[in-house]
Amino acid sequence: MNVLPLLLLVAGSAAVAGAARRTPVPAPLLLVAVGLVVSYLPGVPEYALDPEVVLPLVLPPLLYTAAADSSYLDLRAQLRPVALLSVGYVLFATLAVGWVVYLLVPALTLPAALVLGAVVAPPDAVAATAVARRVGLPSRITTILQGESLVNDATAITAYKVALAAAVGAGATWSGGVREFLLAAVGGVAVGLVLMVPIHWLRTRLKEALLQNTLSLLIPFVAYGLAEWAHASGVLAVVVVALYLGHHNWQVDFATRLQEEAVWKMVGFILESAVFALIGLQLPVVLKGLGADQGIRAAWYAVAVFLLVALSRFVWVYPATFLPRLLVRRIREREENPTWKAPFIIGWAGMRGVVSLAIAFSIPRTVHGGPFPGRNLILFLTFTTVIGTLVVQGLTLPPLIRLLRLPGRDAQAEILAEANAQAQASRAAERRLDELLDDRRNALPPPLADRLRRVLERRRNAVWERLGAVNPVTGETADDTYRRLSREMIGTERQVFVTLRNHRYLDDEMLRTLLRRLDLEEAAAYRETS
Repeated sequence: MNVLPLLLLVAGSAAVAGAARRTPVPAPLLLVAVGLVVSYLPGVPEYALDPEVVLPLVLPPLLYTAAADSSYLDLRAQLRPVALLSVGYVLFATLAVGWVVYLLVPALTLPAALVLGAVVAPPDAVAATAVARRVGLPSRITTILQGESLVNDATAITAYKVALAAAVGAGATWSGGVREFLLAAVGGVAVGLVLMVPIHWLRTRLKEALLQNTLSLLIPFVAYGLAEWAHASGVLAVVVVALYLGHHNWQVDFATRLQEEAVWKMVGFILESAVFALIGLQLPVVLKGLGADQGIRAAWYAVAVFLLVALSRFVWVYPATFLPRLLVRRIREREENPTWKAPFIIGWAGMRGVVSLAIAFSIPRTVHGGPFPGRNLILFLTFTTVIGTLVVQGLTLPPLIRLLRLPGRDAQAEILAEANAQAQASRAAERRLDELLDDRRNALPPPLADRLRRVLERRRNAVWERLGAVNPVTGETADDTYRRLSREMIGTERQVFVTLRNHRYLDDEMLRTLLRRLDLEEAAAYRETS
């Protein structure tokens, strides 16, 4: 096995993603663009996307990280729009795009056109999450898009299987398709429900962070594999397990959480970067098989399918937003009146991604001894749709949000909520500290007891200081200045320890112990502001 292409892919995509952080262009778009250019450079190996790798090995960890970072409570509050998009829209787009493509493209039979519709129907979890983070969408819209992208792959894969069965003449029927969809959905959720409690129990019983994080890395693959083995939806199994574990993550010890966050950030960064680079690198592979369909005609088909995909989303989103309010009085009473702006952003934010390409590449090359009707054209149209949505919608989404002046997150209100929560927690901790110190078994010298109280006071005041006046010279709040000075002091201590080690006053084992202590203090003092 030649590992050099894989190493080049990972290293190159990570470098481009890192460079994107210094530009106004979102990393997914820059990665796709660089992949398109690099794919035609001399000496670059051919990166043919393998669905047997992407679906079972790349998709589960990406879904797991996205679901674990999501809010179960927020998703439950937005259950209706999430369900209407992740199930209703995907099925609508499959039928609508498939039917119109069948009328427009003579080379595709109706079942083959429905295969294309199912392939391009689901917005991608990676693309939606990556772009939403960068453009700063309002929290409700972000929740809806993330929730949709977590579940819609399961709907699309099931719809694809039904359409494929019809295309290969396997006797697929509407009732059979509905039955297969229900079995996949119910089975996937059931597998997730069966796994989530034992896995969480095991995570809370393991006392070593390394063992717990090894288990964490295995969880998405175990959930996906067991569900697929049971002919259920591996996507839903992973999402259910990840939502449960993320909701109860506070019950795991702090060392595991610190290490797990770092591990999964690294895994997510590498996989997301490689996935978007792979999309761009598929261009030579897709064009090579296009054959007679290459040229102006294929380009017109590509434009038509892109417009169909974009238009079908608006056709679904606006009725799905406003009709429930017109039909159900309880919804009108409990929810605020939506404006046209939020549905417009949701409609325009439907970027497609690597899952669509992976499903397209899994289409069999032959059926009944002959070539699958229009397989190469389906691959090409899927590729151009993915590129079109990422580039056109991804690039225009940030200025569109600014143009519509959507209200963003209220930073002041969030800090006030955080301060109030911290104040309640500190008061409870102080009462508990007094109870403990009243017990002779917990006797402490007054300076140490005062230090514990000062720690609580520091945490309580730190949040309020972020609302206070800023330094006229540096523009920092008192809290920011405190953290910066704290890091400077810790950095000085760290340098002294290293110097003592270099002069052989300390050995390396003692140095590592001292540095870890400083690292934990710096982590406590550090607050990410980006």
